[in-house]
Amino acid sequence: MPTPAPPTELLPSERAVVLLSCALSALGSGLLVATHALWPDLRSRARRLLLFLSLADLLSAASYFYGVLQDFAGPSWDCVLQGALSTFANTSSFFWTVAIALYLYLSIVHAARESRTGRLLWAFHVVSWGVPLAITAAAVALKKIGYDASDVSVGWCWIDLEAEDRVLWMLLTGKLWEMLAYVTLPVLYLLIRKHINRAHEALSEYRPIVTEEHRLGRHASAADKKLILIPLIFICLRVWSTVRFVLTLCGSPAVRSPVLVVLHGIGNTFQGGANCIMFVLCTRAVRTRLFSCCCRCCPSPPPARSPAGPPKAPAPSAAGESQGRRLTPDAPPIT
Repeated sequence: MPTPAPPTELLPSERAVVLLSCALSALGSGLLVATHALWPDLRSRARRLLLFLSLADLLSAASYFYGVLQDFAGPSWDCVLQGALSTFANTSSFFWTVAIALYLYLSIVHAARESRTGRLLWAFHVVSWGVPLAITAAAVALKKIGYDASDVSVGWCWIDLEAEDRVLWMLLTGKLWEMLAYVTLPVLYLLIRKHINRAHEALSEYRPIVTEEHRLGRHASAADKKLILIPLIFICLRVWSTVRFVLTLCGSPAVRSPVLVVLHGIGNTFQGGANCIMFVLCTRAVRTRLFSCCCRCCPSPPPARSPAGPPKAPAPSAAGESQGRRLTPDAPPIT
């Protein structure tokens, strides 16, 4: 048997940071699910896709949390279970992220009809749940998931580094889809933004009113910024796991760098938190309702009363009685 790979030492501070990232991601994913359940009028088809992405991110954060908390020192049954769950959820998250971009592209650029996008939603379900499930089931059946010495993870289990065809299974269980998303997401969102810019240029020819143009430009600018942020945040979060994957294949000792380990841990676990920031806290319609709901759930305390009790109002005089009626808001007007 080949010599076991030396494990990447996970410091307590690193574990605490990654556990916090898992908790925030789970909280953000749960918040996205809650907003979908609370307000039916916000259940657009795009936000329904976001719901399924949030469910995948929630399962991913929970499985990573368990893996980091356990900090496995060798192969075990719960190592395999955690590796299978995180593999399925993580791969499904990639597919749903690309599915949202593809849906927006078809809806905005090609103006797809409602019936066509409805059929497309079923295709998204088959691919985004079915393909990760089939890959994960095959990896478990062939005993490819196991202890990986934290060289391509941050305490959680993934592909067994002692497997002869480990590179193939690392690609199939995540890295291939991750790298495809690096290319697909920027291309789709750039095409969407290009189409929106062309539409606004054409619209401006028929909008001579300056105030209306200014208002439209302001909303378009906000939408463009969010479209740019979606692939940018995805790449910024995920690129560190790709870097450590390449370093592991090259046998570089830099794979155990504490900075890379922490960035990898945060990047793989914080996707749900990033989606919550973009689509809840940075979306005015959802943010306003959420804050108003929080205000209703946390009423302000009643004013403190003096020990002597509330002061008594002086008895109105006969001369001022009719005048008092005029100053009372609930009193009917005197004609």
